[in-house]
Amino acid sequence: MYPAGFKGRATRLTDIDVPRVGRLIEVGEDEVRAVIEVETSGGGFDSQGRPKMLFEPHVFWRELGEGPKRTTAVSTGLAYPKWGAASYPKDSYPRLALAIKIDANAALRSASWGLGQIMGFNHRAAGFASAGDMVEAFCHSETAGLEAMIRFIESEGLDDEMRRHEWAAFARGYNGAGYVTHGYHTKLAAAFKRWQAIPDTLAPNQPKIGLGSRGEPVRQAQLQLLALGFDPRGVDGIYGRDTRAAAIAFQKTAGLKQDGIIGPITWAALDKGQ
Repeated sequence: MYPAGFKGRATRLTDIDVPRVGRLIEVGEDEVRAVIEVETSGGGFDSQGRPKMLFEPHVFWRELGEGPKRTTAVSTGLAYPKWGAASYPKDSYPRLALAIKIDANAALRSASWGLGQIMGFNHRAAGFASAGDMVEAFCHSETAGLEAMIRFIESEGLDDEMRRHEWAAFARGYNGAGYVTHGYHTKLAAAFKRWQAIPDTLAPNQPKIGLGSRGEPVRQAQLQLLALGFDPRGVDGIYGRDTRAAAIAFQKTAGLKQDGIIGPITWAALDKGQ
């Protein structure tokens, strides 16, 4: 059961968690960081140490179904049939507390939670038996929220769109049909572009490299490719067409996306292959 006041251990995400969890669906730090940034501005807890949460009255209306509970919720402004019927308060927790008094499970299912803003009714896709179990995990750990977000993305078949950076298709599946109204796709694209310009946390000495890259990281990749039987036609620290061909051949053998870009996932596979 979730802790009193929704205040648990509130353990923050560590930088290493981002690439570690992203690898579960073969995406890099930048893709994961972009989604986190757009969904919760980079953090899963509010100023009081509670999971960030948005209660959705139109979902509560649906979850309650016909009957006296819905009638009560409607009369107190906690439920209405369509999104946008009223503005959201700055803090949704007082509203949630009132909804819990009507129906606790329906209330938890009617809010988006944590680092990835997973709707409570999506708890199974996020890997939890109930909305309560999911909320409890999110009260204690941002890492649990990130892992749930990645499981949900995979469950909904959105990992391909994420890897291909098809942000409109990703936003449609993750945020719903109203994604255009909120500009989720453009926000995701912009956030991803910003994170691409920031060195990855996992291994600063192993940055993303591709055609035109030069320097010691390229030379190291060439040495590793050569040692694994993928000849880059020279170990000169210059990422040319031959190095790209060797990288693609390695990625194909390793079952990775064959884009010729050596990023966190391909670096990890190269390291493991030695």
